[in-house]
Amino acid sequence: MIDLYTWGTPNGRKVSIMLEALRLQYNVHPIDILDGEQFADDFLKISPNNKIPAIVDHDGPDGEPITVFESGAILLYLAEKYGEFIPDDLRGRTECMEWVMWQMGNFGPFLGQSHHFNRFAPEKVPYAIRRYNDEAKRLWSVLDTRLDGRTFILGDDLSIADFAIYPWAMRYEWQQITPENYPAAKSWMERMGHIEFVQFGMQVP
Repeated sequence: MIDLYTWGTPNGRKVSIMLEALRLQYNVHPIDILDGEQFADDFLKISPNNKIPAIVDHDGPDGEPITVFESGAILLYLAEKYGEFIPDDLRGRTECMEWVMWQMGNFGPFLGQSHHFNRFAPEKVPYAIRRYNDEAKRLWSVLDTRLDGRTFILGDDLSIADFAIYPWAMRYEWQQITPENYPAAKSWMERMGHIEFVQFGMQVP
């Protein structure tokens, strides 16, 4: 059994999609980040950076429980443990890692800043809005180019790279992005959205 500590954010939904894809049993523990629950001492023991998502796998290495924080690390852990949604060969594996890291370092942090300055900042800062919205457009162009002629990020095979990127893409309105301007990415989003376990994962918590 796995305990999932999460909230309804793109990072949280990466992991719930993966858990649904693997057909695993898991308990959901909502951590209300709007109410500051991520700063509770009990949660700090699970996630040292006070961020969701985090998991506790009670059947970890050698049968002992293990805690894993950081969404990318959780995807990698689960992919490694169950041998699914990650290529077996070194070339394919490296390619998968490139796109997971691209999401973790770019198509996530920068889009998150776009969300903040477009929607949540107490004052409108034109420079920040322009900077992060322009970067959002650049990143969407990178994604669109990658998906041109491909079914999924790695080609024909669904992977953790798709699970990492998709929930962030689905917040396109917060980034002032028009998906129609990125037709390959838009088609990929539609394909992802028709997968049943993706639908279920996007509803957690």
